[in-house]
This record gives sequence, structure tokens and C-alpha cells, in this order.
Amino acid sequence: MALTGKDPHNARELARVLLLGARITRREARGKPTKRLNNEVDRIREKAQQREDGKRTK
Repeated sequence: MALTGKDPHNARELARVLLLGARITRREARGKPTKRLNNEVDRIREKAQQREDGKRTK
């Protein structure tokens, strides 16, 4: 279930994305690579969007 009507993420996915965003920010501040974390955020967002698109077509 989406957290809001305009957001495809459920509460768990939203919490995970926010946590990853904080980790990305810390790593960028330290000059460390963030590609893996950014890819994980993208996967979460794509999965949520696909799930919501699937609900709309049914």
C-alpha cells in the first residue's frame, strides 16, 4: 500500500530510501564512492513504481 496517493512507495520502502539517502550524504562528505547505494535506491524506486503501475492496469 502506498504511503500517500501520489507516492508509489510503501512505508518500509520509504524508510529504506531515507536511510540510504543519509548514508549516501555521509559517504559523499567523506569523499567515498556512493554508486552501490545509489543503485540500490534506484532498484527500490523502480520496484515500487512497477508495483503501482501493475495495480493501475488491473
